[in-house]
Amino acid sequence: MNLRPPRPGLEPLARFRVALDPVLDLGATPWGNRRIIPIVGRSFAGPRLTGAILPGGGDWQVVHADGTADIDTRYTLRTHDGACVMLATTGLRHGPPDVLAGLARGEHVDPGSSYFRLVLRFETSDERYAWLNRTIGVASGMRTADAVAYDAYVLA
Repeated sequence: MNLRPPRPGLEPLARFRVALDPVLDLGATPWGNRRIIPIVGRSFAGPRLTGAILPGGGDWQVVHADGTADIDTRYTLRTHDGACVMLATTGLRHGPPDVLAGLARGEHVDPGSSYFRLVLRFETSDERYAWLNRTIGVASGMRTADAVAYDAYVLA
């Protein structure tokens, strides 16, 4: 018997725009260069999810010697109809040294010149959005001087 898993599809979820405060660089640790990037708000909008990103979250990021950043965020969403949802993302961002150096200096770089991918997990007690508790999302992102933007999709 030849078992083949079903091929997951991608369903559009929302475009996220995340405003950031300046990076807090903790320096070299045994795991790499630790950086904490406060998340201060903004918004998300799409066919299945729309609302505001609340201040108070952050990205507890580790940058490795080759410039690859391990992304590890936690922040809170408030939907257009008042539900609160915790969002956790993990992922990787890497690219050529000159592109990463430009990002570090706060310069605009071509989003296609680096790799920035995320996995999204959600948590909520609001029954209207309980489906998010059982959903995995994926996203492709870009970093600017003071924000992150990414298009998120649900793995169907």
